[in-house]
Amino acid sequence: MNEYRSTRTPRTSRPVNGKGGSEFTTLAKTIREQGLLRRRYGYYWTKLVGLPLVLAGGLFAFVWIGDTWWQLFTAAFLAILFTQIAFLGHDSAHRQIFISGKWNDWVSIVLGDLLVGMSYGWWQHKHTRHHANPNKLGADPDIDLPVIIVTPGRTPPRSRTLRWLRAHQGVFFFPILLLEGVSLHASGVRRVLARGELKRRWVEILFLLIRLTGFPVLVFIVLSPGIAFVFLAVQLGVFGFYMGASFAPNHKGMPVVRSDVSLDFLRRQVMMSRNIRGTRVLDTAMGGLNYQIEHHLFPSMPRPHLRKAAPIIAEYCRTHDVPYLQTGLFASYAIVVRYINRVGLGEREVFTCPLIEQRNHFTMPAAS
Repeated sequence: MNEYRSTRTPRTSRPVNGKGGSEFTTLAKTIREQGLLRRRYGYYWTKLVGLPLVLAGGLFAFVWIGDTWWQLFTAAFLAILFTQIAFLGHDSAHRQIFISGKWNDWVSIVLGDLLVGMSYGWWQHKHTRHHANPNKLGADPDIDLPVIIVTPGRTPPRSRTLRWLRAHQGVFFFPILLLEGVSLHASGVRRVLARGELKRRWVEILFLLIRLTGFPVLVFIVLSPGIAFVFLAVQLGVFGFYMGASFAPNHKGMPVVRSDVSLDFLRRQVMMSRNIRGTRVLDTAMGGLNYQIEHHLFPSMPRPHLRKAAPIIAEYCRTHDVPYLQTGLFASYAIVVRYINRVGLGEREVFTCPLIEQRNHFTMPAAS
């Protein structure tokens, strides 16, 4: 058995284990035999009908309540609802709902572009690269953030103030998430207006135009200008924070893989992901993203099956010496903050999750 310390990634450009492919095939067979890849039409049709109806009811209530500061609670409610709709669009984009690719695409476009205001084409392009190479330098767009630095090797700034801000950037990570909603809308608009191949471009442009102009217009018709501006700020802030707080615990602070490292599929997906343990309430609140390991191994697995698959995959990883990590929600946030601060201090050896560091080492099968 080859052994490597928890502060480094494997120093090899070959797969860590030549049996990795067969190991995943065996796991996939077990999961399939358990029926965990079967569609859950009843579950998803309930959400596909229910969430738009709740949104319609929320908008009706918004108009009925009228011009009052109490509408800020409505803004927070709509932000939470938009996030839940985005989670459903995420499931559809991963082919979890229907067998037909066209049906899944159109559901994702309607949910994402028309109801939430996020471009499905932009998200699909970005998210596909993330799933192919999670936490891999130069390949995963989710670790290339414009403000917060989450990858090592950056040159420390000369300014003492900037160095202090960089060293404490973890503290600012969650406040910055309040701007994530604006960023998600803007990124989608840039994508549909930019050159390059994009299926159903004009449909996306039309849907985004309706959503991103129609909703603010409605807000300013119902509310006075001062309340309307605050309403939109609250809605965008809560939406961005909720989205960011749901995705942040899954990979931040997990091993970062250098561009010259190649791992087999099982280890590449499991070792770079972290699960968040909790009740079914947390499953709903995080849209199933708390089962990040299971989702990365089986992206098309319907959301309600992720909880059932987790103990099977955890036991399989244990018997095959593949590190399978899970923690509580708030513990994961603490890990993210500490990790981002360490990167901000300019540490280069930040290639693993602090949870792993609590163990003396972990082993991996010898390279073939």
